[in-house]
Amino acid sequence: MVKHLPPVIKQLLTLRNPEAWPSPPIERLHGVFARTLNEAKQLNAETGWLVLTTCTLLTTNRPSAVGHLYRFATRADPGLAETRRNLEDAITRAAVMREAALKSAIFVGVPRTILSLASLREAVEDDVYAALRKHVIRDAKPQNVEATIERGMALWKSIYEPHAVKLYNKLGDLHPDFIAFIIQAYGTILSPLPRGQLEQGNLTRALGSVVAIATLRTEGRVGPQLTSHVFGLLKARYEKDLNEEDRFLSSDEGTAWVIRKIDEIVDAATADMQVNLTRGKL
Repeated sequence: MVKHLPPVIKQLLTLRNPEAWPSPPIERLHGVFARTLNEAKQLNAETGWLVLTTCTLLTTNRPSAVGHLYRFATRADPGLAETRRNLEDAITRAAVMREAALKSAIFVGVPRTILSLASLREAVEDDVYAALRKHVIRDAKPQNVEATIERGMALWKSIYEPHAVKLYNKLGDLHPDFIAFIIQAYGTILSPLPRGQLEQGNLTRALGSVVAIATLRTEGRVGPQLTSHVFGLLKARYEKDLNEEDRFLSSDEGTAWVIRKIDEIVDAATADMQVNLTRGKL
């Protein structure tokens, strides 16, 4: 059994910036949170705001900022635990953030998701954590595999029609198991859970598209995939029994608002890095 890293390997692992980015200055972070949240409140899109902000910060790889977001979203004064508004609201927001982070893994991978979920866990108070779901509901069993694949295919068609079959075949040509993996991931993670709002933290079809747009827009240089999921949000307007928020988010105006708010949060979160890059070119 290998118990310790050889010194040369340990030294190599310190190179090329292995640590996550630190949080931006808290004043700047709270400033962009306040501006964007105030807009969201006027548009009745607070859940959409919480989802897009969580996923944007996760993708910038600033996990400590995710913890700051939870405190900002649940307290009158983010620095004072005793100013938390109420327990039920905190549980709901923590569950939504946790689910949004989980769905982000499909688009930006497991490592960043782990870091941000760990930061969220550190920020969440013990009484809130005690009320969050602990049992697994997405484990694969012989009796649920078919339903999971059906959910995945339904979501695939909802996002990609009228090109769903063509794209399915194209990705299958790249690797025979690739499209099967995607459909299973869509059915297991990205699609709304079957019990709807009875499931703690469940995100609607429209909010799932907000996750995709936030991660892909922030990641950058994945234009075709981003465009596909922007279409996916616009097509969410055709889902049955839309609530008021999803109706707005899936509108032309709402989708444009989502993209603009993602950009605003990215700019605030990465400002220091941009300054350093500019100085390095001088």
